Amino acid sequence: MANNKQILIVDDDEALRRSLAEQLELHEGFVTYQAADGKRALEIIKDHHFEVILLDVGLPDADGRDLCRLMRRQGVKTPIIMLTAHDSDVDTILGLDSGANDYIPKPFRLGVLLARLRAQLRQFELSDDATFPIGPYTLRPSAKMLVNQAANRKIHLTEKETAILKYLYRMGDRPVTREVLLDEVWGYNAGVTTHTLETHIYRLRQKIEPEPASARILVTEPGGYRLVR
Repeated sequence: MANNKQILIVDDDEALRRSLAEQLELHEGFVTYQAADGKRALEIIKDHHFEVILLDVGLPDADGRDLCRLMRRQGVKTPIIMLTAHDSDVDTILGLDSGANDYIPKPFRLGVLLARLRAQLRQFELSDDATFPIGPYTLRPSAKMLVNQAANRKIHLTEKETAILKYLYRMGDRPVTREVLLDEVWGYNAGVTTHTLETHIYRLRQKIEPEPASARILVTEPGGYRLVR
């Protein structure tokens, strides 16, 4: 899992929040944010993008399921995992119907939570709603766009440019050879050569690099390419 993923933990149990934050930072490399109630959670969401949200059902100022519905109406697409002291089938159904991706009863084993969290992230990364941080940008594959909010800049991408960035992101810090990238983006096509890929990489750098001749985001490695995030 890539580092610098952000997670929001919404729970009024301060000891549990802190413990989860420590473990998620230690084992998964998350940047964690915490909220003790629904009001604070909504304030944080306005200013930050999260890869996943852990949401307690029993909050002091709101039912977590109602809060989940509100988040979805406000455009939150990322996975929401609900935590609850109730584990009946009815509670699970109500939680999932509210828009949650998973529903985990308390008390839970940390290893189980982490495994289910990773599963939700993997599934989400394959969806059209996923977004990916790349350098100063956020990649929005469904819109074929890179967004730099700080600079108020949007960069429109072609389908192939989007696919190249998405695949390189998923490979993390590992360089990807030209042959593998060709196969993943273009599939088996005898008419496509490494020159085609190099042309697309050149055009991408013209769009995203401050100094395209000295690439710092989409860098060349022996035999291939890698994204620096």
